[in-house]
Amino acid sequence: MIKYIKTTFLLILIPVLLGFVSLIIGSSQNIGFGELFHHISLELGISEDNAALQGSLHTILWQVRLPRIVLTFLVGASLASSGGVLQAVFRNPIVDPFTLGISSGSAFGAALAMLFPLIAVNISAFIFGVLAVAITYLVSYAGAKTSIVSMVLAGMIVSGVFTALLTILQYLSDPYKLQAIVQWTMGNLHTASWPKVHTALLPILVGLLVIIMLRWKLNLLALGDHEAMAVGVNPTLLKLILMAVATMITASSVAAVGVISLFGLIVPHISRMIFGPNNAITTWANISIGGTFLLLIDDFSRTVMPFEIPIGVFTMIIGAPIFIYLMRRNAINWNS
Repeated sequence: MIKYIKTTFLLILIPVLLGFVSLIIGSSQNIGFGELFHHISLELGISEDNAALQGSLHTILWQVRLPRIVLTFLVGASLASSGGVLQAVFRNPIVDPFTLGISSGSAFGAALAMLFPLIAVNISAFIFGVLAVAITYLVSYAGAKTSIVSMVLAGMIVSGVFTALLTILQYLSDPYKLQAIVQWTMGNLHTASWPKVHTALLPILVGLLVIIMLRWKLNLLALGDHEAMAVGVNPTLLKLILMAVATMITASSVAAVGVISLFGLIVPHISRMIFGPNNAITTWANISIGGTFLLLIDDFSRTVMPFEIPIGVFTMIIGAPIFIYLMRRNAINWNS
């Protein structure tokens, strides 16, 4: 009973509470909980106040802060979930969503769209993110099978190539476009809006749903291919499905907000540290903790200083020391 209460509190109540707190804080204006609930009642039609409905605070709450909160949680949940999936598929604790070249491919695609605006930035980022993974798979494919080690190495090579191409685009850009490209590659949540939420919502929700449905089989992959086949699971097909889903939700996230480093590596380890190695449980934990942790980082990034620090920089500054601390304290044990 105590364990159930702990799990419910961590995975449901904390994200909801932090969402309310995120609504009332911000660089533009801080409000109290009473005022927040008053505006919620206006939205639900419980009370009427035409002046409040047309005021600037109403716009700040529901057109600026709420879409940012929703998009931040979706991105955090997707990056953490894809990181957990890839670590289980590759049976390697240092794999994250960007190992396969997704980040560098998407960054190049976004920069290309900024420099030559033929298609939307998010669509171009998504296309090149998927293309990077496809190239990684084709490079590592040999003899009717794909080695996990060769795929990781191929991902590093592909990532390096796209990073070099991105550098060339930055060199060719004028100062204004260069600034936009650099800001996007550092993570860009300050442009969150409902259209961006609507664009990212469907692929991320579909991907998370597939991961949730297959969460039990992740434990079989952790045992090895032979053990998985012994219980009637096709490990090759399952890995392809999971990798495709992880690529889809990661590329969708990167296309929406830019590159957020280290996040998909750290959060799955935190989930395992709290709930153990059972992927049937940590799948839910990655969604909740990932969304909550990124939302907490975003709250700091937009309130701790008069100017906003890019979210990708903040995840590095906060995430790296946390990860080093966990490693030094031996809290992370992949073989547990």
